[in-house]
Amino acid sequence: MKVATASCHVERILDDGAWGRLSRLLAGRPSGFRIAALVRPPDGEPEEPWLERVRSLDVPLGLHTHWTSPTHARPTGGDPAARVRREVDWLRGHGLAPRFFVGGGWYTDEAVREVVAGAGLVDLTATTFPLPAGGGRVVPGPAPGLLPATHTIGMAVRALRLPDYVHLYFHDTDLLDARRSAALRVALFQIGLRRPVLPLSALAA
Repeated sequence: MKVATASCHVERILDDGAWGRLSRLLAGRPSGFRIAALVRPPDGEPEEPWLERVRSLDVPLGLHTHWTSPTHARPTGGDPAARVRREVDWLRGHGLAPRFFVGGGWYTDEAVREVVAGAGLVDLTATTFPLPAGGGRVVPGPAPGLLPATHTIGMAVRALRLPDYVHLYFHDTDLLDARRSAALRVALFQIGLRRPVLPLSALAA
């Protein structure tokens, strides 16, 4: 099955500049993409404005755990799986229904994957390409309960050929750079011409 989807790792929900650009992009559904928003819960930030903004989104929603701090995604101690469990419970306790999970910094381990599966979330914490900094989980393609990323913005713009399954991911901070923001729209347009576009929620179903 040939299909394309897209997701955003949302890290600056209370940054007016990043949020304004992201909310307009998501609402506009560029090239037919209903881009999933993968959010981290507040970490020392006021909850009410965070909740107001996230509740306003009409897109597939997922959890994007930052284990150490808002600016340090990968864990440096503690129990990563327990944090995922707490954050899932927090989101659901505030009326939000995440369907997906991606670990910050692409971190995952067996215990984290067990919590994700037990919570009924589709795991996005994998890529089909090696990450420049190393680490992460590299897989050949999608599998039950797993929808890996296949392209960064730059990879998608440069791609001469596409696999049957395409999952473009980006960060909300990319939208603060005019060149990267423009490249994202070009990438979505090019992919949309070459693959049927579906949201992650449809692929998960």
